[in-house]
Amino acid sequence: MGENATYLSHFKFTMFVQIQLYRYPAFVFFLLLYCFIMLANVLLIAVISREKSLHEPMYILIACLSVNALYGSAGFFPRFLMDLLSDTHLISRVACFSQVYAIYSFVSYEFTVLGVMAYDRYAAVCYPLHYHRKMNLKMVFILVILASIFPVGLVLACVLLAARLPLCNNRIHRVYCANWNIVKLSCVSTVLNNIVGMLASACTTFIPLTFVLFTYLQILMVCWKTSSEFKGKIFQNCLPHIVSFTTFSLTVFCDIALSRIDLEKINPVLAFLFSVEFVVITPILNPLVYGLKLPEIRKRILRISGPLPEAWELEGSAQYLCSS
Repeated sequence: MGENATYLSHFKFTMFVQIQLYRYPAFVFFLLLYCFIMLANVLLIAVISREKSLHEPMYILIACLSVNALYGSAGFFPRFLMDLLSDTHLISRVACFSQVYAIYSFVSYEFTVLGVMAYDRYAAVCYPLHYHRKMNLKMVFILVILASIFPVGLVLACVLLAARLPLCNNRIHRVYCANWNIVKLSCVSTVLNNIVGMLASACTTFIPLTFVLFTYLQILMVCWKTSSEFKGKIFQNCLPHIVSFTTFSLTVFCDIALSRIDLEKINPVLAFLFSVEFVVITPILNPLVYGLKLPEIRKRILRISGPLPEAWELEGSAQYLCSS
């Protein structure tokens, strides 16, 4: 492209061209997924907000995950579904960087909230007598605010640095605007972008990951000295968080790896699926994991749809652990 490429006002997604034969089935499939994500997460938020007995730290944090899932899905699915049916696949510069911000702030907030949830588990298991002092509603409110503010500045810095770059190309081989894919189109050095990007990744991804590993190491040390019955209670309580954190971490690391390889050299359908997995799997998985696995939430959801089996009348919250 010529000198005017620096001032291009649009980006073009190139991956959609490779799945033209499947675009209508894909549209129906992902539309149904989006509807499920919206309904499942709204249901989870409604159940937690309506039931006063669920106004506890663990459930408030689960509601935060569902709110974040709705936010991240809104930043991805409407534009994605429109592009599946479009023949041009052009996105304006403003819309592209807005999508970058929405998706990456969704990822960052997910990690920080999961880190706060790990601290909640840690406090409930390792300091049961002091749990309500360490994790009262005021503390949860402060942690949730910090978890939302902290990644906002880092993600915004990455987006603004990428937006200022002069670009020699406008072709993005993804199904959404990804920051690194845009940075690679630059005509000038991107050292500063790389440094800030690594700092943002470390602060919003690796620090929460390290903290979660530390808290579960402490929980394992406590479990080592307790009875089998108490270990079972802890396992039941912590399993949803372990599943959601592990799954989300794997999908994000896969997306990071995808940004560093040439997707045009692999099967187009696989490249397409790998490109959407981290913005699709977590919003679907969280309401299933927390809604079906945690008994206090499951009982109230099943109460809406029918009588609750007696075998499912179990306790399984941080409150339960603290009273054990």
